[in-house]
Amino acid sequence: MVKLGGATLGSHDTTIEDIVELQQQGKSLVIVHGGGKVITDWLEKRGIPSRFVHGERVTDEATLEVVISVLAGLVNKEIVAAINSLGGNAVGISGVDGAFIQGRIKDEEMGYTGTVVEVNPAPLEALLQSGYIPVIAPLGLHSPAQPDKAHKVLNINADVVAGEIAATIGAERLIFLTDVVGVCDQSGNLLPRLSPDEAGDLMASGVASGGMIPKIKACLRALSATSTTCIIDGRLPHALLSEIEGHGGGTTIQKAY
Repeated sequence: MVKLGGATLGSHDTTIEDIVELQQQGKSLVIVHGGGKVITDWLEKRGIPSRFVHGERVTDEATLEVVISVLAGLVNKEIVAAINSLGGNAVGISGVDGAFIQGRIKDEEMGYTGTVVEVNPAPLEALLQSGYIPVIAPLGLHSPAQPDKAHKVLNINADVVAGEIAATIGAERLIFLTDVVGVCDQSGNLLPRLSPDEAGDLMASGVASGGMIPKIKACLRALSATSTTCIIDGRLPHALLSEIEGHGGGTTIQKAY
């Protein structure tokens, strides 16, 4: 299970090559991607301000239109096209497709920013059994239990989605490719290994903040069914392949180490 951050979406890096190589080795991969920087750029073009709370985007009606267009359209299809053009086999979906991810509004003040209620793994299983890499845009279907007036699509943080899917399918490992070296201490030094309690303490103390919070929370969620979670620097050449081969960097969060 791999979460691609914005820094790993450029044509200059080796992440797509690594994904294709791993598929050709016979490994089953599930990809969840973000796209926050692209969304922010598109919002700026339309004169819509961006606002974040604890690393998650506040999503009003106008923002939601851009989020859907960028995530399920532009970003998702660029990743799928890049994988397929290098000889891989990938299919792009969002959490809306097949009612794959159902969610609810997280907080009224956050607008159409959602949290995951249920993950239906059937669409993933069908794609994986057919030899495809699912590439997932982090949108959710508003749970049928919600009011009729509510918008049917929710913007859900990609880190949260990755953690929930990893926990549901019992992924062997969850790897976050980011634009930082990993989780650092108060002095900025990399912490190569953390227990769940240590990771929780970093969030509680404020040492881990902003966009790192949903990543750590997703790792802790995934550890209910996943043995290993990693937050690594996706800007390094072949970072994903190195991590799979056992000599990656970044921060590993696991129950026992």
